[in-house]
Amino acid sequence: MTFPPQFACDSEFVKLMTRAPDVDLTTAALELARDAYPLLDFDSVHGWIDDVADELVRSINLADSEEEALSLLRNSLAGTHELNGSREAYETPDGSFLNRIIESRRGIPIGLSVLYIAVAQKVGLNLQGVSAPGHFLTRYESLDGPLFLDPFCSGNILSYEEAVCRVQKMTMLSSDQAEEALEPVEPRPIILRMLNNLKALYARLGKWTAAWVVQHRIACLCPSAYSEKRDLALISLRANRTGQAIDLLESCLPSCPCDERELLEGQLKVARKELVRWN
Repeated sequence: MTFPPQFACDSEFVKLMTRAPDVDLTTAALELARDAYPLLDFDSVHGWIDDVADELVRSINLADSEEEALSLLRNSLAGTHELNGSREAYETPDGSFLNRIIESRRGIPIGLSVLYIAVAQKVGLNLQGVSAPGHFLTRYESLDGPLFLDPFCSGNILSYEEAVCRVQKMTMLSSDQAEEALEPVEPRPIILRMLNNLKALYARLGKWTAAWVVQHRIACLCPSAYSEKRDLALISLRANRTGQAIDLLESCLPSCPCDERELLEGQLKVARKELVRWN
């Protein structure tokens, strides 16, 4: 997959593409938001994070325990600054975008978690993302064992046992599988999960131009994944990028599963007819 020039200014996305270390998760998430808000001021979001951290750092340093420090973080973000989950946030891309979460004070689990992680790191708490199925969480390694914060539910703090039990109830996974799902993850899978959330939402809303941008990012991060190239081909057709759709469909056909061939051949016919119509 050729690197698209429209992403060339996205320094953290370039790092993700090249698998470079030290990706700034906050900035990487803001680069996704800039697709929807081209004039987005990153400094205002980083400034908000710095201001919240400055409010917290003294009390965090004086906390009697790690759990008290996490409670102070939760009380600031969910209490003072009123950042909380909202079911309505799942119906809009703004629920994933950090700038809009700060403005509306509502978001989905992963967007809220990125803000929790950013503030926590500023005050010396090594909070990490956990890509648990169905509901993103954050994890802190305390001396007494892992603790989990759920930013969607007012920063509720869970013990390891409580988190494992909750994942099992939500997913029917075994204990071992639930424990594996609660391991911390690096920025790359976090950004991919954010992108896949946006992809599904834009497709459901029929916003194919926005879906194309998101899918192009996914395909750039997963250049060897047939399924992502196929989805980019299908979304390109719906986004009126007919030439690209034809090229991608033609490249997908030789390696596509048998049960997808009819679909792809049909879409290729549609694309070629569309191209003739416009030419």
